[in-house]
Amino acid sequence: MADAPDTSAAAAHFRAKLAFETDPSDVAPAVASGDFVLIDSRDERAWRQGHARGAVHMPKPLMASRIPAYPTGTRFVVYCWGPGCNGATRAGLIISELGYEVKKMIGGFEYWAREGLPVDAVTVDAEGREVTIDATRAPDPLTAPLSSTGEAIACAC
Repeated sequence: MADAPDTSAAAAHFRAKLAFETDPSDVAPAVASGDFVLIDSRDERAWRQGHARGAVHMPKPLMASRIPAYPTGTRFVVYCWGPGCNGATRAGLIISELGYEVKKMIGGFEYWAREGLPVDAVTVDAEGREVTIDATRAPDPLTAPLSSTGEAIACAC
């Protein structure tokens, strides 16, 4: 009988990923709980174009001065554009080096928006005032499958 393969390294790898990563479908229902601060680490133009509702805009160059204003023990979730961007990884490094617990939202803003989760955008109204508008999109069936009634199916991942 062959020896069972040693899967301990793989288990440690996946356990570590789960300790430091989360995804939009887990973040969205928890945003209002106050359990963590959701940080959008992108630049001003990206923020204005659209951001996760409930997020705080904090580009990476500002983190070293702004994060310490949060009480010790504050937990953070960071995101950037999407899976092809390492901005959230860099933001997570900055925040963790400042002594705070942080997770990266995998998929970033791209997958937040593609799942049809609440998105706000900043625009200028007819009087020239900046206003925040609802920019939520319909769920993309490739990332958030639709039921027969057209509603997104919750991920049981």
